[in-house]
Amino acid sequence: MSQPLDNLSGPGKQLKAEAPDAAELAGLLRTGLARLADARNTSLALESRFDLAYNAAHALCLAALRRKGYRAGNRYIVFQVLPHTLGLGPEVWRVLDKCHNTRNLGEYEGLLDVDARLVADLITATQTVADAMQR
Repeated sequence: MSQPLDNLSGPGKQLKAEAPDAAELAGLLRTGLARLADARNTSLALESRFDLAYNAAHALCLAALRRKGYRAGNRYIVFQVLPHTLGLGPEVWRVLDKCHNTRNLGEYEGLLDVDARLVADLITATQTVADAMQR
């Protein structure tokens, strides 16, 4: 367990300590990698590719957190703790942060505004997470 993650864990905090589960980790990795592969399918609508890549990123980042022995209290925290779960810097989590906000606008306000550059950046960031998970 890591000190920064420990500091975020406990009653009323964003993380809960919970032993990793091998089947859960395998499932998150499998679905994350499958969605990432599908997000690269340029015959799909850009919005669909965004959804696939975002959900792939979330699954892989959640797997990284679960592997460290924590469960998330909300979706966003899995991106915020990437420096502590996978040692990834702002070049990755800033893209995921932007995409999280974009996803929320789409989900809750019907304002999904994505372009090819954002989807490409999201796929690249998600691949970086996938590569870090498989090391």
